[in-house]
Amino acid sequence: MSLKNPDAVAAIVAALRHVYGDEVARLMLVEGMSLANLIDAMFSSPLTHREAIRAITDGLDDFVISPDLGRMWHLRYIYADEPGSLHVVDMEIATPSGTLVSKDVWLRLSS
Repeated sequence: MSLKNPDAVAAIVAALRHVYGDEVARLMLVEGMSLANLIDAMFSSPLTHREAIRAITDGLDDFVISPDLGRMWHLRYIYADEPGSLHVVDMEIATPSGTLVSKDVWLRLSS
């Protein structure tokens, strides 16, 4: 398997292993997890907040995303409530047919 963003995927795998352990991390990568679960794991890992967000956004190309988003979609960042904040707290995916919140987006590592 050739990854498009191996460094991002490595950061995601390391974060999942750190938070959940080897077996659960492997199961999450193979069977899938919600984007919300991935975000929580990344924020709980030793990565900085910025590194966690970058790894998620860069690594998405290496995951199968369900439901099928089609060709046109956009990742939106949800920021903290403070005025002018650039602190990402969640993500959602906008498509021509509507917006999916992170708990409704399922990811599994491409095989």
